[in-house]
Amino acid sequence: MTRYQHLADLLAQRIEQGLYLSGERLPSVRTLSNEHGVSISTVQQAYHLLEERRLITPQPRSGYFVTSHKAEPPVPPLTRPAQRPVEITQWDAVLELLNARQEKDVQQLGSGMPNLDQPTLKPLWKIMSRIGHQQDMRMLNYDNIYGVPELREQIARLAIDGGCHLLPEDIVITTGCHEALSVSIRAVCQPGDIVAVESPTFHGTMQSLRGFGIKAIEIPTDSETGISLEALELALEQWPVKAVVVVPNCNNPLGFIMPESRKRALLALAQRFDVAIVEDDVYGELAYEYPRPSTIKSFDDEGRVLLCSSFSKTVAPGLRVGWVVPGRYLDRVLHMKYIVTGSTATQTQMAAAEFVRLGHYPAHLRRMRQHYQRNLEIFTHWVRHYFPCGICVTRPQGGFLMWIELPEAFDAVRLNKELREAKLQVAVGSLFSASGKYRNCLRLSYAQPFTEKTGRALEILGAAVERAMEQCGIARPTPLSVKVQEERISIEKEN
Repeated sequence: MTRYQHLADLLAQRIEQGLYLSGERLPSVRTLSNEHGVSISTVQQAYHLLEERRLITPQPRSGYFVTSHKAEPPVPPLTRPAQRPVEITQWDAVLELLNARQEKDVQQLGSGMPNLDQPTLKPLWKIMSRIGHQQDMRMLNYDNIYGVPELREQIARLAIDGGCHLLPEDIVITTGCHEALSVSIRAVCQPGDIVAVESPTFHGTMQSLRGFGIKAIEIPTDSETGISLEALELALEQWPVKAVVVVPNCNNPLGFIMPESRKRALLALAQRFDVAIVEDDVYGELAYEYPRPSTIKSFDDEGRVLLCSSFSKTVAPGLRVGWVVPGRYLDRVLHMKYIVTGSTATQTQMAAAEFVRLGHYPAHLRRMRQHYQRNLEIFTHWVRHYFPCGICVTRPQGGFLMWIELPEAFDAVRLNKELREAKLQVAVGSLFSASGKYRNCLRLSYAQPFTEKTGRALEILGAAVERAMEQCGIARPTPLSVKVQEERISIEKEN
């Protein structure tokens, strides 16, 4: 056993014995170095190992703290939307969120933007530069409607990790995952049809349905296991549903990974009622556990599932490279793509294909999973510290998005207006509902590196939430950080 492993085990034992209590600050790196006669590097490695074990949490400019478990807020309960088809609203609110991206002085706390400041993306820049200097006329010409063959070959290889065995001709390249979802929905539905969706769900999918004149029926969804199969079955019995749209892996916005048994049961339901499944797997590669979770498509032997994904969340949204595996709906998907874009930009397809072929993509994924998982621990700690009690917080199993549910009387739309004065913005929960439900919820992102500025933003957000709760008549709860301290005092008295 190395020195840093021995030191990490010793510190872990002290935490388990209660010598370092939940939420307590650990000795500084220099103090431990002097105490144990080891180098500063050895202490840093030991602390990093304890981070990976989720026993401690770093705080910028403050040091390391024992991860708090006793004061964890509960996860949100099963959602209860109105189970009837509704016309989608919220476009104005979505447009406001999109426009805010252009305001550089506004700090986006709820953005779906991945972290782009990583050294594992440097090879992509070099590849794009090399392709641009080659002056290959293919880069300026129309691409095949299916997409660049080299890219489809690489995507077919990547699909094996998700349990799919595909041929390049099974795949259609699109301009991002959003187009993949849009052409899939249009391929299986007509205006006036009904589509079942998770509730809450990605606002982009919702707005596609709105644009196509399709109604949505929101299905109750559990923040740990996904869409309620019992409620979905009831909806399929009562309404002429044409398709089910789901994000089963690293769900946006709840963060869950649907258990494999439930994925199979969902597919069985779709077979029984003869409906299509549009599967959004854009976050699937960012699952914290490896191997990554299987897709529903991997169990499909009828071509009923349309699998959609892209490099937008795993690499960079600016590539605008996505894809769909349409199964039995291939001809319709090709027709819809031809109507919308005709073909996808060639240069970024070639760059993405080279990035994968040369082995840079798996290395980048490994780094991003570690980055997001570590950020989740830090972010969750600060949410517990700054937010009042009475909240529910999801425990994402992948990706970089977190869902916070506040008391029913809370109005996050009004909160967002107040935050704009502080140059902050969150993603309000009502964006993720067809009928504007979840005004008492927030989606937060922990994609970007945690800095002092981020900590200050969460402090402002937490204080604003507490003020808003008081203004709407919600009894002022005890802050979570105070509860941690009270528990510590209680333990000390007992001992």
